[in-house]
Parts: sequence; structure tokens; C-alpha cells
Amino acid sequence: MRAVAVVPARLASTRLPRKPLLAETGLPMVVHVLRRVAEAASLADVVVATDAPEIVEAVERHGFRAMMTRADHPTGSDRIGEILPRLEADVVVNVQGDEPEIAPSVIDRLVARLADHPELDVATAATPLTDATRFGDPNVVKVVLDRRGEALYFSRSPIPGHKPSDPAPTAAGHPPLQHVGIYAYRRAALERFLALPPSVLERTESLEQLRLLEDGARYGVIEIPEAHRGIDTPSDYADFVARWFANSGN
Repeated sequence: MRAVAVVPARLASTRLPRKPLLAETGLPMVVHVLRRVAEAASLADVVVATDAPEIVEAVERHGFRAMMTRADHPTGSDRIGEILPRLEADVVVNVQGDEPEIAPSVIDRLVARLADHPELDVATAATPLTDATRFGDPNVVKVVLDRRGEALYFSRSPIPGHKPSDPAPTAAGHPPLQHVGIYAYRRAALERFLALPPSVLERTESLEQLRLLEDGARYGVIEIPEAHRGIDTPSDYADFVARWFANSGN
């Protein structure tokens, strides 16, 4: 089973302009992502999908591959879809281009989940959500699982719900799960996603993963100790730079 990681990257970002090319560490952020992803033993290749020649140049200068796409894709999955015909891959791992501290072991576990369970269409990740304030935050996506460890539903609302008289799930000994946005798609599942129109639930929740789930696809979910940190704001990036210099000894 040949697995390839694709990192969608674009320059347009309202909160952090030119995010993939920020280089206060001496390396563009997208290259940090690629170096981490390339450590995953399960991958045969790592590719960037981008609409920016500057990103192509930066990626290739550091020894990685990039493919140009149109600029009008609404999601990273759609951007990956444009280059899918050019990829030799049975499994495509969609890795966000703003997560320079992603653990390679997470990618390996996602690929292994699909290899071990041929009935699954997609593998993704979740982490325990113990902070009650984040449980109600619509920016924190929650997921509930069945007994097989497969996704029943993803939501921005607090799920599972509870009666006001009952303890909050975050205090009940079995914390709810925060979805971590990394996906390993079987090729056929990604093609199916791209062929489907946005679903009712997807539009209601503004969560693209619901498109396939609503169509009957099966999502295997691995549990990880904590979510990898995404870079969305200048302060996020400043914190990453500080951690990088502290850990690199420079």
C-alpha cells in the first residue's frame, strides 16, 4: 500500500499573511512541516500542492517536491484533488501546511490503521478534551466514536451532550474527544469526496469531513495524547520560533 503525504499551502491568509514562507528560524515554515512529515516511515513520497510560484521555489530549494494548482480551491482537499491524477498513491495523507510540529508517528499510525482495517475509508485523529471551557468553544471540533473506534459524528457543538443535572463530560472520567484535522484517505475515498456536492450537515457545521460521513463512509479514529499546534496568528508563530530555538540549542 503506497502512501503519499500532500501538504496544501497557499500565501493568502487574513490573520498571518504569507504564512508558509515565514522564516525567522532560518527555514520557511512549510519546510519545517515537510521535514517533520518526511520522517514518517510509512510514506513513499511527500509533495506540496500550492498556487504560489514562491512556495514552489522555496520547497524545491530545500530538496522537496511541489506541484502547482489553481488558486480558487475552497479547501485543502480540493487542492489535493487537482494533483491526484499525477500521484502514484493508494493512500493520500492530507497534512496542513501550518503545523510544523506534527509528530511523524501520528502519520504512521493513520496509515497503519488503514492497512490493518480494509473496511475503513479514511483515518483521522482525536485527543482527549479535558478543559471544560474548550468543550463549548465552536472553534474546537468534537468527535464521538462507536465501540470500534470509528466516528459517529463531528460537531462544533458540545458532544456528547448531557443533562444539566449530570456532571459535565469533561469531569466525568471519560473526557470527550477533540478532533485533530489530519486525514489519511484511501484514493477511492478522496475521489468520492471530490465527486460529491457539499452535504447538508457539512454546510450546517462548516466541516468538510461530514461530506463523506453523511454519504456512509467509515472513519477510523486514532487517539493521540495531544493535538499538534497549528500556526494561525503572529503570536502562534512567535511561540513556535521561541520553542524551535530553545529545542535546537541555537
